[in-house]
Amino acid sequence: MNAIIIGGGIIGLSSAFYLQRSGWEVTVIDKGDFLDNCSYGNAGYISPSHFIPLATPGIVKKGLKWMWNSKSPFYVQPRLDWNLINWGLKFMQSANTKQVEEAAVPLRDISLLSQQEYEGWTKIPGFDFAYEHKGLLEIFQTQEGADHAQHILEKAHQLGLADTVILSKEELSKLEPQTTINAIGALWFKCDAHCYPDKLMGSLISYLRSAGVQFIANNEVTGFGTGGGKIKKVLTSTGSFEADEVIIATGSWGRETARLLGIKIPLMPGRGYSVTLEDSPYKINYPAVLVEGRVALTPMDGNKIRFGGTMEITSHQTPPRMNRVQGILDAVKRYYPEFEVALPPKEKIWYGYRPCSADGLPYIGRVKNFANLAIATGHSMLGLSLGAGTGKLVSEIVNNRPTSMDIKPFSVERFS
Repeated sequence: MNAIIIGGGIIGLSSAFYLQRSGWEVTVIDKGDFLDNCSYGNAGYISPSHFIPLATPGIVKKGLKWMWNSKSPFYVQPRLDWNLINWGLKFMQSANTKQVEEAAVPLRDISLLSQQEYEGWTKIPGFDFAYEHKGLLEIFQTQEGADHAQHILEKAHQLGLADTVILSKEELSKLEPQTTINAIGALWFKCDAHCYPDKLMGSLISYLRSAGVQFIANNEVTGFGTGGGKIKKVLTSTGSFEADEVIIATGSWGRETARLLGIKIPLMPGRGYSVTLEDSPYKINYPAVLVEGRVALTPMDGNKIRFGGTMEITSHQTPPRMNRVQGILDAVKRYYPEFEVALPPKEKIWYGYRPCSADGLPYIGRVKNFANLAIATGHSMLGLSLGAGTGKLVSEIVNNRPTSMDIKPFSVERFS
C-alpha cells in the first residue's frame, strides 16, 4: 500500500516516520528541496506550556493597534484579499474566553503526546537533534506581566502541569548567572523541552531515506485524479503518482492545496523571522519567552543562541521586512542589556511562513468527500512542538486505529 505525503516539513516527515513504521510504502512530495522550510528556523520548542491558542481575547484590539507599527510583534498587512477577510472574521469570532478555555485541553494533550514521541526518537541510534528537557522561562518586566503569569500558573496547575512555578528576580538570576536580565521575575515551565531544528530535520530525513521512504523534491502538486469518493492520483508539475492514501501536510500552503479538491480551510500564512548566533559570545542556560517583547530565545546545540519572533499575517509574495528583525533584536536588548547583537546582513536572516488556522488549533483528520485523504496543517507557531504527535495521529487515522487522543477539536471541516 502506497501513501503519498504532500509537504516535507516536520508534519509531513513525522507522518512519513509513523506510516513507514506501520508498513506503508511512503513517498513525500515537496515544492522545495526539503532543506529550508518553516521547520528549520523556528525556536525549537517542544512545549506543553503552549496551551493558549493564537486567537485570544484582546489580540484583535492589539493587532489593530500594532497594524501601524512595522516592528510590532503581531502585524496584519492591510490589503483587499477575500481569503484574509474570511479568515479574519472567523479569527475574531474565535478570539473569546470560551474558545480559549476549550482549546487548552486538546493543545495540552497533543503537546504531551508529541513530547513523549520525541523522547522516544532520542533513543534511535544516530538520531541526534540536541534534545534537552530543562524547561522554558517566560520572563516579565511589568506588574501586568506578573499578574498574567499568576493567571497562567493557576491554569497550568489545573491542567496538571504541576511543576510550573513563578520565580522572583533573584531566583531568575540564579538560573541565569552568566548575564544580567532586566526583569522582575519569570514563569518557569519545567515540563517543556527544546531541540535544534536543523539537526532534527536532518536526522529525520536521513532516517527516512535509509528506511526506504522516497523523496520527490522541487515538484509542485497541481491537481488530483479522483473517482468513487477517493483520490486515485496526485498530479504534479512533472508527472503523476498513484496513491492508496494521500496526506496533505503543506503547512502555510495548506489552503491552496486543499482547494484543488474543493475543500475550504480558513488558513493564512504568518511570517516569522529568526537570527542565529553561531559560537555565541553570550550564554544562557534556558530557553525563554520575553513576555512584553513577544520574542523567543533558545540556546541550541551547545554553542548557539537563536532569537526569533513576530507574527506577520501576509502573503507568500510580500518581500521580507528587515525592520521586523530589528524589532526582535531591540526587544532582546531591553531584557538582556549585555547582548550587543547587530542586525545581520539579509542572507543571515531566516524567515518562514507558519500555517495559521482561524482559531489557533491545527486541522488534523479526514474529510467527508474523500475516504483516503487525511489533512494535517494549521499548527500556527506550534508546528515543530506538535510535529511528532501529529505524525502519530495521522498514522492512526490512516490505519483506522483508535487515536491516542480525542481529535474532534482538530476537525478539518469545523468551520464549514
